[in-house]
Amino acid sequence: MNPMRTIRVEKLTLNIGAGKDQAKLDKGEKLIKFITGVAPVKTKTQERIPGWGLRPGLPIGVKLTLRGSDVLKLIPRLLAAKGNKLQPSNIDEAGNVSFGIPEYIDIDGIQYNPEIGILGLQACLTLERPGYRVKRRRCKNVKPGKRHRLTREEAMEFMTSTFKTKFEEE
Repeated sequence: MNPMRTIRVEKLTLNIGAGKDQAKLDKGEKLIKFITGVAPVKTKTQERIPGWGLRPGLPIGVKLTLRGSDVLKLIPRLLAAKGNKLQPSNIDEAGNVSFGIPEYIDIDGIQYNPEIGILGLQACLTLERPGYRVKRRRCKNVKPGKRHRLTREEAMEFMTSTFKTKFEEE
């Protein structure tokens, strides 16, 4: 097989949206640090929405992006919280996998923490092939060719073979 056609995990993004509730924001920050051991970044609003009481610069969530070997250790634990079952709708047309975990206590090796309470999070897994750097480089960035892009079917096959994930219609 051509080594440029192999699929790999580029990054894992964990996200907790809290809205205007600062207590939930602090709990979300503790939760992500509790799961990964790395402090997350607060996400802030960019525009004013008076109906929701939002103004620019107001923190409304926390997120963390993991790359490298840490990701490959955490993904099986997150998928086990979903019972290693996902739906085809959890994968977009570019081959990215997104799913939510309703309660963090479902993750293997994580115990209930009374300071955090019961809280859920979203996990987004970005898959790519070698050579995707051409779309992120500073000089002469271009889109990868059509045959080099990932499809939903290829991402499903990768998740099934690598992480033993089953895909079921609901």
